[in-house]
Amino acid sequence: MRLDPYRRVLALPGVRSLMVLALLARIPITAIGVTMTLHVAQDLHRGWGAAGLVGAALTVGTALGGPLNGRFVDRRGLRPMLLVTTAAEALFWVTSPLMSYPVLLVGALVAGMFSLPVFSVVRQSIAALVPADQRRQAYALDSMSVEISFMAGPPLAVLLMSTLSGRVAMWSIGAALVLAGLALYVTNPPVHPAHDEAASTGPVRRRDWLTPRFIAVCAAAAATTVVLAGTDLAIVAMMREAGRVELVGALLAAWGVYSLAGGFVYGALTRAVPLVALLGGLSLFTLPVGLVGDAWPLLFAVLIPAGALCAPTLSASADLVSRLVPASARGEAMGWHGSSLTVGLAIGSPLAGWAIDRGSPAWGFASVAAASLLATVALLLFQSFGRRTPPPPSTPAATESEQTPTPTAAPLKAPIPEAPPAEPTPTPTAAPLKAIPEAATAEPAPTATAAPLKAPIPEATTAEPAPTATAVPMKAIPEAATAEPATVSAGAREAR
Repeated sequence: MRLDPYRRVLALPGVRSLMVLALLARIPITAIGVTMTLHVAQDLHRGWGAAGLVGAALTVGTALGGPLNGRFVDRRGLRPMLLVTTAAEALFWVTSPLMSYPVLLVGALVAGMFSLPVFSVVRQSIAALVPADQRRQAYALDSMSVEISFMAGPPLAVLLMSTLSGRVAMWSIGAALVLAGLALYVTNPPVHPAHDEAASTGPVRRRDWLTPRFIAVCAAAAATTVVLAGTDLAIVAMMREAGRVELVGALLAAWGVYSLAGGFVYGALTRAVPLVALLGGLSLFTLPVGLVGDAWPLLFAVLIPAGALCAPTLSASADLVSRLVPASARGEAMGWHGSSLTVGLAIGSPLAGWAIDRGSPAWGFASVAAASLLATVALLLFQSFGRRTPPPPSTPAATESEQTPTPTAAPLKAPIPEAPPAEPTPTPTAAPLKAIPEAATAEPAPTATAAPLKAPIPEATTAEPAPTATAVPMKAIPEAATAEPATVSAGAREAR
């Protein structure tokens, strides 16, 4: 396995410290879900449905706030946004253990909107620190960091809840988030490259980068987390049905290890794999997982292919977003990408739960895989339509200029003697001006009666060409030589 690509990425200034900070800052974020669920169910003595509503409020708030926070970063910089979100995190987590359920429900929605956007800030900073040809390895490292955070955060939350109390666990999460916000504020990782193209091009309008292709990438990111969330829930349901709930932790840990290995291999490849291929593979390999039935030990092996595609699919979508959007709008774009991931998580669990309630755990795997597979087919059709769209037709001016070359006039350096008018001859097409000096030196016709024409020359030069042109005195030739060439259309064609 080639390690040089990762060594080169980590050797870039600021990348190593950013990766370490991202790993530590994401651990408390991954612990929020299970902590809030257990707090509502145990400390507030509410049902699991009520706990799910609080989780949904946090999810909706985070999805709404992601693009807003990213736009704030693009316009005001990273540090002002960190001051606002860090203060909001501190206020919520200090007071949340004391809130009643209705107040907590509203507070979770507001806290989600002002949550610390560690995921999107780190991905935006990676795009600023890492050249485009090395971002695939950088985002693969970032996805592996996310997997490690998810493997550490929820178990730590459960440990605090079981050994101490829910209040201590919530205050610990708040303290860790405040420390993460302060660390980001002090280090102030760059969110725009040093050679920012926005400095010369000015602000970028949203409609310039919020294109159908960008929306398709966000849809693929959402479909990815639909599969991940649904798979987690289906694993729990399958182990509960088999009476082996104690193996849930081991299976989820194995699922994370498979994703880590897949992300490592993906970053070391010499060529990138298309996002649509990764998403399609994830969907197809998840579809038959539930068919193991009672042979649940096979679940450890059956999960390998799908698990190995989790981190590569997530990193590929983030990499594409960084390439599709100009640096001056990348904060908001990464916010939309993060919101897409959040929306997918919010859809995946209810979809899998609905299928499990009406069938079996196997239907939980199948439902989220089928939804992701439909998204893959839609992306394939979108790409096929984009390739088949013909280029716009060329304008008539451009076509005419391509067919009729513009003649070049030869400068005349000596005065031309007066000559009598020649007999008119039909000239359907204009002769090149280069040949006119030779005609000027011809002997005058013996029958010509010589009266020089003294009529004003400019009128003859500005007259529209007639089917039969009358020769004008050679005196007028220099002015005709300066006639304007045919206009050439310079419109560029966009390849689709």
